[in-house]
Amino acid sequence: HGHMSDGMSYADLAARLAPDWRVIAPDQRGHGTSDRAADYSREGYLADLEALLNHLNLDQAVLLGHSLGAINAYQFAARHPDRVTALINAEGCAELGLDGSNPLAFVLNMPSGTAATKEAFVAQLGPFAAHFESAVRQRPDGTWGLHFQPRDMYDSEYQVHGNHWADWTATNCPALLVRGTNGGVLPAEQAQQMVDRRPGTRLVELKTDHFVYANDPTGFADAVRDFLATV
Repeated sequence: HGHMSDGMSYADLAARLAPDWRVIAPDQRGHGTSDRAADYSREGYLADLEALLNHLNLDQAVLLGHSLGAINAYQFAARHPDRVTALINAEGCAELGLDGSNPLAFVLNMPSGTAATKEAFVAQLGPFAAHFESAVRQRPDGTWGLHFQPRDMYDSEYQVHGNHWADWTATNCPALLVRGTNGGVLPAEQAQQMVDRRPGTRLVELKTDHFVYANDPTGFADAVRDFLATV
């Protein structure tokens, strides 16, 4: 999953792929019910993925990721090609943020504390409530707050920026690249370059925004299922 999302992002996809495929969808560090981390480095995210596969005794798997998760997936494959049988990259760029900007700067204006009730915390969100009410969860102590810390997301976004072409082109397993054409973050020109520079990569474009799995769940699941049938 991407920044500010969690493993439940894939509940619909898992239902649509069952019973042919087992979908394991973790909450990445600092998201959902996973603990906050000391850092949000590339090394940290990839070590978490390796630890998960080892814990589940999975020698190999198909890796599917969205945005942050997509970059984590293909960078993991670049370092452990023997463990990844195929890649599904939803809106994960091969290069991003090279101008130094941070598109998640807005999260620093979101509340980082908690409230006694869900309603009270949603009220604190103000204009962000329409988009982030679903991210409000109850904590073990009974209070309510976001399932992520805004500052963590801001820092993590900065650390995922960079030129990752070497990682994207490092593997030759089958790959599916999914791009949203109506407000996605992956530019059309870069998506085509990602296909041209990496043999065995198929491009599917969906007429939706960055959140392809949520806003076109049928189209996304169909693309994933059709690709998996060829693996």
